[in-house]
Amino acid sequence: MNYWLIKSEPVKYSWDQFEKDKKTTWDGVRNYAARNNLRAMQKGDLALYYHSNEGLEIVGIAEVIKEAFQDPTTTEAAWLAVDFKPKCKLKKPVTLSFIKTDAALTEMQLIKLQRLSVSVVTAAEFKHILKLGETKL
Repeated sequence: MNYWLIKSEPVKYSWDQFEKDKKTTWDGVRNYAARNNLRAMQKGDLALYYHSNEGLEIVGIAEVIKEAFQDPTTTEAAWLAVDFKPKCKLKKPVTLSFIKTDAALTEMQLIKLQRLSVSVVTAAEFKHILKLGETKL
């Protein structure tokens, strides 16, 4: 299993809306590195759901339910989308400010590649975020 982090501005698509919708298509990604991460996702992989711009915190866990396919928001073949469903909300959100101070998370792509909207998370980082979020899967 692989682990990921996906970013969404809560004013555009919040965790609460995601839970109400019960699934979503992660589309509109126009960065090649983020696109490559979408391409690498496999059904069953888990992703940290991060509220960007407002909140700046990891609030939940999403699960890949459909692997990469042509992004329906464009006719350009280069761009892909992935379908997710909400797995669970973190009992305690994990803030970016805390992540930056936690020695176990200093190498996270969330910090190193701040502008990347879809990033890789190591198994150790994922497990640590769950612990910080007081959440068990």
